[in-house]
Amino acid sequence: MGLTKTENFTAKQNEMASIAKALGHPARIAIIEMLLRQDDCICGDIVDELPLAQATVSQHLKELKNVGLIKGKIEGTAICYCIDEKTISKLTQYFSKICGNLSKIKCC
Repeated sequence: MGLTKTENFTAKQNEMASIAKALGHPARIAIIEMLLRQDDCICGDIVDELPLAQATVSQHLKELKNVGLIKGKIEGTAICYCIDEKTISKLTQYFSKICGNLSKIKCC
């Protein structure tokens, strides 16, 4: 299998692809949904809610943080996570644009 040539695509296309890839695992979707239900940051509760080992949850959190979907704040010995509104806003705008163009498409 050949290498992907990400340099042949725009920064926006690469960014959206990275975000979509990060969302491509059900555990990460569950984490996002959990964070959306909370008014405040969540620390250890994420591990308690998912049927995964702490190390696995940490890896999923790292992936979500790397693409900017969540942000973390150190509180004592724990890191508390919450949704990063800026990236969610970009994602919303991107999909709104797609949905807005659907009515213009005449396809088989």
